[in-house]
Amino acid sequence: MAKNNFVKNNFSEKYRVEEGNKFQLKDWETSSGEKIDEDEAEDQLKEIVEQISDLQNILYADNKWSLLLIFQAMDAAGKDSTIKNILSGVNPQGCEVYAFGRPSVEELGHDFLWRTTKCLPQRGNIGVFNRSYYEETLVARVHPELLKAQCLPNNLVTENIWEERFEDICAFEKHMARSGTKVLKFFLHLSPEEQKARFLERIDNPKKNWKFDKNDLYERTFWKRYMHAYEETIQHTACKHAPWYVIPADNKAYARLAVADAVLSTLKDLDLKYPSLSDEIIVSLKSFKGILDKEEQDIYKI
Repeated sequence: MAKNNFVKNNFSEKYRVEEGNKFQLKDWETSSGEKIDEDEAEDQLKEIVEQISDLQNILYADNKWSLLLIFQAMDAAGKDSTIKNILSGVNPQGCEVYAFGRPSVEELGHDFLWRTTKCLPQRGNIGVFNRSYYEETLVARVHPELLKAQCLPNNLVTENIWEERFEDICAFEKHMARSGTKVLKFFLHLSPEEQKARFLERIDNPKKNWKFDKNDLYERTFWKRYMHAYEETIQHTACKHAPWYVIPADNKAYARLAVADAVLSTLKDLDLKYPSLSDEIIVSLKSFKGILDKEEQDIYKI
């Protein structure tokens, strides 16, 4: 354990939003205000990740619950690196990551929940959505012209469409909760100043040039509209069974710790246990052990 442990037990709880009706984005900082030593933060993250890995093994064996992690953020907020770092020790057999970009022609031919529904984690698994169905209340709201490609009936595209989508999402997430899927939604809250610094780093660093997309600068001009869309999305979809975590993301190391802590706390709350075996199976295991103990080693020699 690092000497200066700034991670308190379940410290991510202060970033959790369960009641959206009082949520105002202006009340939430993009910086934690903590002075963080990078090496200490890395050591503490490793400890949390080890615990997540242990619990994920039990989650997989128990085969009752599943966990869905949703990441939304402005460009360069650190979604990819956060996902990579918090799940670095997880058994890939029980974890799947999906990145949702521009919808395909096939996806546009279905309802807006279709492409993510088919990617939901099965029991015992952790699923990760890098962007999600929330793009339909964020990007599509900032750029409503995108709705044309969805070929919706004209009488369904009204001024109420966003509230109707909020209702659809809330019903969908309630269904997941009732089916045994825990849903955690993370908004990596980045300041425009820090985004600018990260864009400049992508331009100046040859190893990061490939990350830069000129369209990111165009989207940046809609910052206020995006913040309004995020605020209303969280206001309408935050609830106890599918909370949002508004994570200060100006410091990547701190953001990763906060997300990892939220994941760990949720897994602990599930009170996971390895499956118990019947007396009959336990007896049979002892007999199988006896067979292995008595077998002739010569039969395996080449």
